[in-house]
Amino acid sequence: MRSLSIAATGMYAQQQNVEVISNNIANMNTTAFQRRRTEFHDLLYQNLRRVGSTSSDSGTVVPTGVQLGLGVKLAAVYRIHEQGNLSATENSLDLALQGRGFFQIRMPSGDFSFTRDGTFQLDPNGVIVTHDGYPLHPGITIPPNAIDVSVNASGEVLVSLEGQVAQQNVGQIQLANFPNEAGLEAIGNNLYKETRASGAPTAAAPGAPGFATVLQGFLETANVNAVTEISNLISAQRAYEMNSKVISASDEMMGTVSNLR
Repeated sequence: MRSLSIAATGMYAQQQNVEVISNNIANMNTTAFQRRRTEFHDLLYQNLRRVGSTSSDSGTVVPTGVQLGLGVKLAAVYRIHEQGNLSATENSLDLALQGRGFFQIRMPSGDFSFTRDGTFQLDPNGVIVTHDGYPLHPGITIPPNAIDVSVNASGEVLVSLEGQVAQQNVGQIQLANFPNEAGLEAIGNNLYKETRASGAPTAAAPGAPGFATVLQGFLETANVNAVTEISNLISAQRAYEMNSKVISASDEMMGTVSNLR
């Protein structure tokens, strides 16, 4: 019976759906996390009577035909690039992006990764780095005698030095944009890397047309809505149960046939 295998694909698809939802809920407090959404495709169809085929010598055409579906599969897990809320931290090296764009991070291999997590700190040399010690690109070094650090909306990093009235510009943050942000590959630790699907990055200063501005002393929160995720979880659970009932019903039907005398 096809219904057994069809329902099995439904149960497996909803299991994967629940896994995506659980990952969203688990990352509700992850800085700049972008929620995921599952996309499903129906599987191939078996044609018992092909639509559009000729049904008589006079040229009449079958209007609908008979097609039996073979189930469902997970087609994609789509990342929702929606601005999260901004949370004040009062930390001068916490930076939030308002709009499109990613911070550029230089990895130990020399390659670049990209993030919207603006939780930055200083390494022993005064270089602005991520919480894993990876430097922001272009590299920006804060002088050891700086008494205050400020970052304006255009990404200019300004420091106040003891004994000087005017602030000193020590660097300019550059952001990266992609033609297809959903094509970026998540590599963990709030980092993404470029792929053929994402397209090549375009770099520019914050505030340039199409690029985000920088807000100092804030962090972007996850764009996960708890109520929506719980609703999706309940819906996925009900769909899983319904597919399991199809398997039970199919089993009972097979049992009825096997018990015929």
